Amino acid sequence: MVERDRTGRSVVRDLRSVSPLTLMPCPATRHDDDPDTALVHLVGSAAAPLGGDVLEVTVEVGPGAALSLRAIGATLALPGQHPGPSRTSMTFQVADGGRLEYLTEPTIVAAGADHHAELRGDLAFDARLRCREVVVLGRSGEPPGRFRGDTHVRRDGTTLLRQDLDLGVPDLDACPAHLAGHRVIATELLVGDTDPLEPVVGDWWSLVPLPHGGSLATVLAEDTIAAYRLLDSAARPGRPARDPEAVADPGHVDREPACAAGLG
Repeated sequence: MVERDRTGRSVVRDLRSVSPLTLMPCPATRHDDDPDTALVHLVGSAAAPLGGDVLEVTVEVGPGAALSLRAIGATLALPGQHPGPSRTSMTFQVADGGRLEYLTEPTIVAAGADHHAELRGDLAFDARLRCREVVVLGRSGEPPGRFRGDTHVRRDGTTLLRQDLDLGVPDLDACPAHLAGHRVIATELLVGDTDPLEPVVGDWWSLVPLPHGGSLATVLAEDTIAAYRLLDSAARPGRPARDPEAVADPGHVDREPACAAGLG
């Protein structure tokens, strides 16, 4: 739970986590662009997710507060000894005037793994969101595992984005209407920023305005470096926009070392 204190700074009021996902608040290494934004790192502290694992993260951002939640290191989904797929669930609520930045590192789905990822979000009418996800099908030189993603984000009770991904079926992934043979798919959802006037497309990337506000950038690539570069291109300054004012580049990914702060 992140709230805004009397000075206007966003502070972490309640934080609880257990291995294999550890939440680390970083009061000494706050967000570079806004010192009033709370920064929390999501650290994988054990091998996970394995087949049968169920991992859940719940985030609440209070009125006027701002949180940057950043994963440290890639996530490797592996087959396990227990039956069934591995599952991760991310649920967030952002109140009036709140702001959430959720930046993950790549999720690599190893051969033989079956991983399901769920993202659920509820935003107040004037809340802001930036959410970036990258999925890699298989480690270098191995066939892909299976990945299923389910995203549902609402603002003020209205659905902004409902998207399902079903990846890791070779014949389907090779189809030009699906992944066209690419191993990496990356998306960035922006809500509360300047939206494009109309869809914009490039080589293996697109930026699409959503019907009820916000925009979604999607890229396909052969590796993560290319994926991040294409995401930056999709969200670059100077794109056609509903708001004539220029905006700062929301596609830049800051690379920060994990902070040394504990959970206290």
